[in-house]
Amino acid sequence: METRKLVALGVALVVSGAGVLAGQDAGGCEPVGEIQFICDLIGPEDLAIVPGDEWVVVSGNQEGGRIHLINVADKTTSVLFPTADRVERLDAATYPSCPGPLEAAELDQDEFRAHGLYLKPGEGDVHTLYVVHHGRRESIEVFELDAGAMPMTLAWVGCAVVPEGLRLNSVVALPEGGFSATSTSTGDVWEWSTADGWAVIPGTDDTTPNGLEISPDGRWLFVAGWRGEKLTRLSRGGPPRQKDVVPIPFRPDNLRYVDDGALILAAGHGNFGTPEETSNVAVIDPETLEVRHIFTHPRMEGFASSTAAIRIGGEIWLGTNRGGMVAYFPAPE
Repeated sequence: METRKLVALGVALVVSGAGVLAGQDAGGCEPVGEIQFICDLIGPEDLAIVPGDEWVVVSGNQEGGRIHLINVADKTTSVLFPTADRVERLDAATYPSCPGPLEAAELDQDEFRAHGLYLKPGEGDVHTLYVVHHGRRESIEVFELDAGAMPMTLAWVGCAVVPEGLRLNSVVALPEGGFSATSTSTGDVWEWSTADGWAVIPGTDDTTPNGLEISPDGRWLFVAGWRGEKLTRLSRGGPPRQKDVVPIPFRPDNLRYVDDGALILAAGHGNFGTPEETSNVAVIDPETLEVRHIFTHPRMEGFASSTAAIRIGGEIWLGTNRGGMVAYFPAPE
């Protein structure tokens, strides 16, 4: 990616946010400057774009959490999971250790928590959705998303329950099958495969991990170091593993590719846990690891601070773990 495009994106986004840095609060669901909101969600910590750019899947990481679907054009929302007519069909060949679907009592009693998301495009209209789940079991729950169905459907197909002591945050699918996930409780990154189950990835114990992204060719992992205010790029395979670290000017949370893998958007927190807390976005060149801090905004009512950033349909969308809204505003040309 040419540096001038990276710089141009940053300048455009700073201008977009410049008129709303006075610390106004959003009254319910009212806009704040150029920032508008999609409301009535539950802890929308992470966002995943459905191929075709017409829909966004949204996690729910608070009590009563749900996996929601948002229509990009009209900003309407619907619940994908759990629903009364949910479909459950275990793929035992791929997930042989999975004990079965989530308990109905857990889903009915609002104990379901959907944290990090990763959508792996499939052939045609059927894609695979990986969800970091907190509840009666700590696990990666796996679903098939049928984007060709009207309405769109989400069928549960498997899971991988984590080893005792792990508390997961983010997940990415691996091109060879299986997935990687960050563990904030143990401070490292793990991989899971059908054949071998869970194993820690060497060299990740100092990454202070939160968000996670994988290069389109599967050669690199990018780890958002929330406590360390840094980004770690780690090669897959080896030894030896190549490892590069760059500082981020806030606590980075989720990471998302844009421009077909040409850039990474990192969302996160400034002055975390204080009245001066801010939402932030940085754009990162995955090849040079050049970082530009392109957006910041004070805490808003109903939207504590940003945890995820995507670009879709001419807009930048932001998720939050502490609130009930997704924020969006015009993206640069």
